[in-house]
Amino acid sequence: MALSGMRGLSVFISDVRNCRNKEQERLRVDKELGNIRTRFKNEKGLTPYEKKKYVWKMLYIYMLGYDVDFGHMEAVSLISAPKYPEKQVGYIVTSCLLNENHDFLRLAINAVRNDIIGRNETFQCLALTLVGNIGGREFAESLAPDVQKLLLSSSCRPLVRKKAALCLLRLFRKNPDVVNVDGWSDRMAQLLDERDLGVLTSSMSLFVALVSNNHEAYWSCLPKCVKVMERLARNQDVPQEYTYYGIPSPWLQVKTMRALQYFPTVEDPSIRRALFEVLQRILMGTDVVKNVNKNNASHAVLFEALALVMHLDSEKEMMSQCVALLGKFIAVREPNIRYLGLENMTRMLMVTDVHEIIKRHQAQIITSLKDPDISIRRRSLDLLYGMCDVSNAKDIVEELLQYLATADFAMREELALKAAILAEKFAPDLSWYVDVILQLIDKAGDFVSDDIWFRVVQFVTNNEDLQPYAALKAREYLDKPAIHETMVKVSAYLLGEYSHLLARRPGCSPKEIFGIIHEKLPTVSTPTIPILLSTYAKILMHSQPPDPELQNQVWAVYSKYESCIDAEIQQRAVEYFALSRKGAALMDILAEMPKFPERQSSLIKKAEDTDADTAELSAIKLRTQQQSSNALVVTDQRPPNGAPQVSQLGMVMVPSTSNTDHNTAEQRSTQANGTLSGVDSQLPAQDMAPAGDILGDLLSPLAIEGPPGVSAQSDHNSVHGHDVAPGDDALALAPVGDQDPTVKPIVDIAERFDALCLKDSGVLYEDPYVQIGIKAEWRGHQGRFVLFLGNKNTAPLDSVQAVILPPSHLRSELSAVPDIIPPRAQVQCPLEVVNLRPSRDVAVLDFSYKFGAYLVNNRLRLPAVLNKFLQPIQVSAEEFFSQWRPLTPPLKLQEVVRGVRPMSLGEMANLLNSLRLMVCPGLDPNPSNLVASTTFYSESTRAMLCLVRIETDPADRTQLRMTVASGDPALTFELKEFIKEHLVNIPTTANPPAPVPQQPIASSDPGALLAGLL
Repeated sequence: MALSGMRGLSVFISDVRNCRNKEQERLRVDKELGNIRTRFKNEKGLTPYEKKKYVWKMLYIYMLGYDVDFGHMEAVSLISAPKYPEKQVGYIVTSCLLNENHDFLRLAINAVRNDIIGRNETFQCLALTLVGNIGGREFAESLAPDVQKLLLSSSCRPLVRKKAALCLLRLFRKNPDVVNVDGWSDRMAQLLDERDLGVLTSSMSLFVALVSNNHEAYWSCLPKCVKVMERLARNQDVPQEYTYYGIPSPWLQVKTMRALQYFPTVEDPSIRRALFEVLQRILMGTDVVKNVNKNNASHAVLFEALALVMHLDSEKEMMSQCVALLGKFIAVREPNIRYLGLENMTRMLMVTDVHEIIKRHQAQIITSLKDPDISIRRRSLDLLYGMCDVSNAKDIVEELLQYLATADFAMREELALKAAILAEKFAPDLSWYVDVILQLIDKAGDFVSDDIWFRVVQFVTNNEDLQPYAALKAREYLDKPAIHETMVKVSAYLLGEYSHLLARRPGCSPKEIFGIIHEKLPTVSTPTIPILLSTYAKILMHSQPPDPELQNQVWAVYSKYESCIDAEIQQRAVEYFALSRKGAALMDILAEMPKFPERQSSLIKKAEDTDADTAELSAIKLRTQQQSSNALVVTDQRPPNGAPQVSQLGMVMVPSTSNTDHNTAEQRSTQANGTLSGVDSQLPAQDMAPAGDILGDLLSPLAIEGPPGVSAQSDHNSVHGHDVAPGDDALALAPVGDQDPTVKPIVDIAERFDALCLKDSGVLYEDPYVQIGIKAEWRGHQGRFVLFLGNKNTAPLDSVQAVILPPSHLRSELSAVPDIIPPRAQVQCPLEVVNLRPSRDVAVLDFSYKFGAYLVNNRLRLPAVLNKFLQPIQVSAEEFFSQWRPLTPPLKLQEVVRGVRPMSLGEMANLLNSLRLMVCPGLDPNPSNLVASTTFYSESTRAMLCLVRIETDPADRTQLRMTVASGDPALTFELKEFIKEHLVNIPTTANPPAPVPQQPIASSDPGALLAGLL
């Protein structure tokens, strides 16, 4: 910009630069904007010089990042100025301040057109630059013919024609109709004969856009493109200014080869031969040199040439040459070149004839799998996955399994899925396949989806010869002191079905099998317990006549879970308990699973369908729209005496629920030729089964975890800590006429919310008329609630409304709630929650109802809190330090926290575990410190590893130093604050702590900082 002579503008820029802080700068800018606004109001008194000066100031203020919401008209008006200085300012400022949809641009169309059709080349260039930058559809309709004339004119200078070509490209992108296909083929061929490389390069950009839209109309241009390539390859008539580090116009070469890839093939033998000669010259003449700029240019040309070779499907000799060249690239030290070599070799796999040639580089590709750069590791994984076949599957899968132990967490899920697919597709024998999948689960259980072990079950079930081997391997893995929960699932299932095949082996008697599986029961989550209960029933069935000691042990487990809050667990316990007393009839009811029907592998389908999650969410949304309400109203059907109904089999009948079909034992026994009802009865259900107990304090923590010998009767006789007589109903009806005029909750709402932050089911709110319970299930960044709205009275509740007020980081969808809840009925309302990003904000349930003359309204916090989207994960020392060391603020934050309730290390570890942070013992040499790890899930971060370190002061338990690290700065801050809130806000019954000394924890303690490792 020519700013000479504008003293006022120079002074303003100096004033802004001399401001000592942002506030001073803002005050100076606001003052100047006020002055400019005042001067523009008296526009008649402004000289062209002054208007130009003020418009320059507006542009400078805009470039500083401030909003400029006036003066646009003055800038546009300068475009019509007769002199170059004012016109230049008008074009530049208009291009910067306005976009293609701005209304003021319409006022400039005529002025711009006058400059384009005029004879002043400088004005033509200014106008073409403006249109090429911000021209929209209206510009395209008005100016395209004039721009085309400039481009095709032989009297215009190359500078103008070059800008005209780029301007026409912009207009074509905004409105393809501005270029008449019928007439432009010959004109385009004429432009490709251009000798000036500047015009030719701009015209080639236009040509690429044209052929990408419709290549059929431009076949006549194909020979011209080949001639351009020949000219550049032989360095004929290429000016020095278009030679970049000895390479003739690399940009034009890339664009020309890109245009050739839009044509399906090259039929003419002479043209094809000429093109292959050029490609051969490029392949032979490209090598890795020390100069980075030359490398970048030559490799840009080379990789575009490789893409063209693959597109033309040329002869095998050239393909071999391409693979050999790429093999050199993946062995060099420069990471960018290695990446491009691996990426292009993966693309070469689409050509079937080169698989064997690529296999020669398998060792180097496996080496790249351990590269420090994760992007190179990903490309290596893709290449190994693509090049795998029967001949090399065993080697590649074994390498992937070895790499799994040290792979980044971001890659483990993809790595596990691909290893499982390769093992399935190319397994030399099924026993090897079972070995691979079990190793996979053992090494990366957290990253192995349920689909993988479901598939193993299908293979074993359908192959009788494989069943003893699979059961034996499962038995061996259970001997390990610590195994992943997924391994518990698959081992329990296999041993439940086939452990009787191992009866003669040592350590494989039914009693021993039950004992080793039952040892794992306290360590598993709720969805796994039904699988173990089914396994116990199968073991009993296979041990007929049963061992009395074994039978009593299994019955004790079933007794314990007969009153479980989870409907699926409760139903299985009740039904299996009843079935296990039928003696020999159990053999028919619980016979082995039948063979599965042959079908496409869900793993392969999952790998092919990259949009599976999106499609699934769309389907859920569609189903929700199709149903006006998913709320299920369940009325109380218990006998008057409050006793549960008992079927003819002597089993407690659980009311049916809306989302899961819980068949009774008799129904199950009639399916699948006398076998248990299909795979869903054993494998975990995908939908959560809401509990069905009506009006009882369904979700309060009754003796779910009590010992098997304790009966449930005593627990049912206590509600909210108040004793009631054994014959009374736990929730006695509240008479309508005797209520307090103000409806108050009969539970501590804050206490209930805090409790639900640490568990997934319970009562959220209760008053004399209504009880609101919650049952939740979490998977990754998604959560599913079921809200239980219970009417405790003999009269209906009217005007019921429930609205979710989600914070910005949550996306929620609540099914419609009925306006009326019948007497002594319960409404179950599904609520879907998706976590978009890390935040400690809480969703609110706005719930209101009318009972008689009372209108009750409450806003209740929902426990969709940050720790619900955490998944504890155990990391080794190597994994921890490799992730911890590279992180710096703001990805790693440290704070000294004071006012902490004094607690032992064990209590603090229990607190962290309850927040879904897994304490990792042995990682910190200082016994006073704790290290924990977890994985956070959200739509923006996906699976993000989080690491926490807490250093305590043995001399003062009221303070500690906490360090939190993750790959996202917002997540690090939110998690640190979340943990701090729970450390400081824990209620205490002890005496208040002594005043905290105001000095930080000493960092000079040799053990306090992990000996410098952290």
